[in-house]
Amino acid sequence: MFETVGRGAEATERKDNTRRKLERMNRALRHQTPDRVPISDFFWGSFTRRWREELGLAADANPYYHYDLDWIVTVPNMDPWIRPFQTLAENAEEVVVKTGFGATLRKRFDLPMPEMQAWEVDTFAALERVEFDDPRDPRRFLAAGDNQIAGVGDGFQRDSPAWLETVRSLRPDFPVYGSMIEASECLTRLIGQGNTLLWMAEHPERMGAVINRLGAYYLEMARAELEAGRGLLDGFVIWGDVAYKKGTFMSPNYWRAYYKPWVVKMVKLAQAHGLPVIYHGCGNVKALLPDFIAMGVDGYNPLEAKAGLDVVHLRRVYRDQLAFCGNSDVTVWETGDRAAVRREVLRKLNAAKQGGYVFMSDHSVTSAVSGPTYDYIVALVREHGRYPLALGEFDEAV
Repeated sequence: MFETVGRGAEATERKDNTRRKLERMNRALRHQTPDRVPISDFFWGSFTRRWREELGLAADANPYYHYDLDWIVTVPNMDPWIRPFQTLAENAEEVVVKTGFGATLRKRFDLPMPEMQAWEVDTFAALERVEFDDPRDPRRFLAAGDNQIAGVGDGFQRDSPAWLETVRSLRPDFPVYGSMIEASECLTRLIGQGNTLLWMAEHPERMGAVINRLGAYYLEMARAELEAGRGLLDGFVIWGDVAYKKGTFMSPNYWRAYYKPWVVKMVKLAQAHGLPVIYHGCGNVKALLPDFIAMGVDGYNPLEAKAGLDVVHLRRVYRDQLAFCGNSDVTVWETGDRAAVRREVLRKLNAAKQGGYVFMSDHSVTSAVSGPTYDYIVALVREHGRYPLALGEFDEAV
C-alpha cells in the first residue's frame, strides 16, 4: 500500500518503518496495546525555527523527520472561493491580505497568529444568499495556490503546494491523514465567531438552515478529497472548534440539531473508505463527548488542559469507548522545568494503558517551548511509553 522512493534496502526499511507506525496508530485508536505509545504533534513555524537554532540543526530540519514521528495531517484547499490572496498592505513588519474565505487578515510577522479584521460576508442577508465555488473543483487537491488555512497562521505562505503532491511526498515516511473542516470552522473564517454567535441567537432556525447548507458543502468536499486521495490516505481528521475554556459556544442541543448530523455523515464517509477518524475540537467539550462516542469517532484531539480537561480522568470515565490524542499541558512544557515536564508527561502516559492514547500536546507546540525541552519530551515518551509502561511514582490506576 505504501509508496516508497529510493532503491533496495533503504527503501524497504522506510516502508517497513512506516508500516510499523501505521500499526501503532491503528492499534492505539482501537484500544489495543501497540509496541509503544504513538507520538506526534502540530508545530508552530516559530517553534521550528527556535528548535533548529537551539539544537544546532540544519536550516531545513523538520521535527516530523528528525524524531521519526508517528503520523501527520494534510489539508487541501478548503477556501469557499479558490483565488489568490489579495494583498491590501505589506511592509517588513506585516502583511494584510484578503483570502478565499473573503476574510481580511492582518499578519504581523512578530506575532504567532493573524488578526481577522473584516469579512466580505458582513450581513446575515449576505450569508443566506452567498454562493461558493464548486466543492469538487480539482484545483483543491491537484493544484498549487493560495489558501487561507495553509497560508495564514503562525507563518505566512503564498502558493501552497498541491495537496496530492504533499500527500505523495510524505507517504514514504509517515501514515498520512487527510482532513476537512466542518460548518463551525467555516463560519469562524467566513463571518467571524462574533457574527456567528450573534446571528445564531437572532435567527436560530434560519442560521440552522445556513449550517445545514455549509454542512452539505463540506461533506461533498470531503467526498471529493477521499476520491482524489483514494489508496493514499491512512486516516482522516475533521476540524471543528465548537467550544471555549468553560464550555460550548452554543447550547449543546443546538449543536446536536444542526452541526452534529453533518459530522456524523463525514465520519461515516471516511470510515466507509476504511479510514479511522480523529475529530479536532478545541475548548471544554465535556458535554459533547458522549455524542462523539455515539457517532463512532475513533479519536478526539486536542483535549486542552487549559480548558480543565484531564485525559487520565477521561480514560477512567470512558475507558475503551473513545481514544484520546493530546492533553499534555503545553504551558508546563513552556516553563522548561525538567521535573515539572517529567511529571506532566509520565502522568499523562497513564491514559495509554491498554492502548487508547496518542501522545501530543494539548493543542500545538508553541514558540515558547524550547528546543531542548521538546527533545526531552520525545525522549521521555520513547523511554517510558514502551509496553509494559513503566511510570514509577507517577503510575495511576485507570
